Amino acid sequence: MNIESIQREIKNQGIDGWLFYDFHNRDAMAYRILGMEFNKFTTRRWYYFMPAEGEPVRLVSAVEATKLDSLPGTLKVYRSWEQLNQAIKKILRNSKKIAMQYSPNNNIPYVSIVDAGTIELIRSFGLEIVSSANLVQLFEAIIDEDGYHSHLEAGEKIQKIKDEAFALIEEKIRKNEKVTEYEVQQFIVKRFLEEGLNDDGDHPIVGVNEHPADPHFEPTPENTFAIKRGDTILIDLWARKDNDKAIYYDITWCGYAGTTPLSKYVDIFNIVRDARNAARDFVRDKFAKGERCYGYEVDDACRKVVERTGYGEYFVHRTGHSIGHEVHGNGVNIDNLETKDERELMPGICFSIEPGIYLPGEMAVRSEIDVFITKDREVVVAGQEQSELILMDV
Repeated sequence: MNIESIQREIKNQGIDGWLFYDFHNRDAMAYRILGMEFNKFTTRRWYYFMPAEGEPVRLVSAVEATKLDSLPGTLKVYRSWEQLNQAIKKILRNSKKIAMQYSPNNNIPYVSIVDAGTIELIRSFGLEIVSSANLVQLFEAIIDEDGYHSHLEAGEKIQKIKDEAFALIEEKIRKNEKVTEYEVQQFIVKRFLEEGLNDDGDHPIVGVNEHPADPHFEPTPENTFAIKRGDTILIDLWARKDNDKAIYYDITWCGYAGTTPLSKYVDIFNIVRDARNAARDFVRDKFAKGERCYGYEVDDACRKVVERTGYGEYFVHRTGHSIGHEVHGNGVNIDNLETKDERELMPGICFSIEPGIYLPGEMAVRSEIDVFITKDREVVVAGQEQSELILMDV
């Protein structure tokens, strides 16, 4: 933890401080940002106040008095709930506006961690509470050079495994051998292990025909379809290098078990591809002009391409999500549907662009790329971008 950099950003946000709070290990972000061990026993409430200027303050229970010993700052200890409330009020007495892991109207659920009762308590002292979402992004979602290289290295392997998965399907069908969605998924999982990749137990999506019309379809031995000639195919796969600092790579590609897919399938793929490219180019244009760019704006640029074709109601999710050490990170999402994400895209963040069209009972298309913004403000895509359907000579 770099106190000077955190305090500098607090000041840049125009607020008086950042109040961290935890009970029963609810706020993993706080532990990571403050450089604390997350899994240690935490049965009592603790607070850590980082003012825009001056020394931080630690507030802990007498039962767990050493809980914040790894952090700098003045130490205050409480025994009763009355002492706790009085201590918080005193710590914050010179502040008017502070940030907490809170999101108005739960617009950004990733940072909406502090319970309503605690928010009510702090407000009762006459303070204004603002969301820490932008601060969290700066200290949770910014990827350093090593992290970005791990993303690229994972990407090279995942692109290869994706190609192998489609090749496996093609070979099996050509030989008239049975192959199922679940078997292809398990092939990918096996290859992840062989390549030193980790998906944290959340395995890839392999779906044909109507199955991926459920965007988070999960093949199992019980629900799996055998893949046959004439099937539309969607494979969504994500993983990271198997270490504590690695950054995920996450892509979705579509194919067809044959050489002459239905024109409708080709049409919706082309729409999704064009929407994906429109979002990518919108971000590039904004950064090339030196203009600010926000998550909700990118979603709008993508979504309008789908909507003008009449398929808008079938694009049922946000355009993209933050990517970090977890596949869904704590940075800005590309979203003006599920939430209005007003966080700014900035150098050092990684995110997906993945529009889709989902036709229940029929077929689905999603096309996903990973975008990274370099420290030089260049907007780059890691790995190959799908421009047309994968067709199989079966």
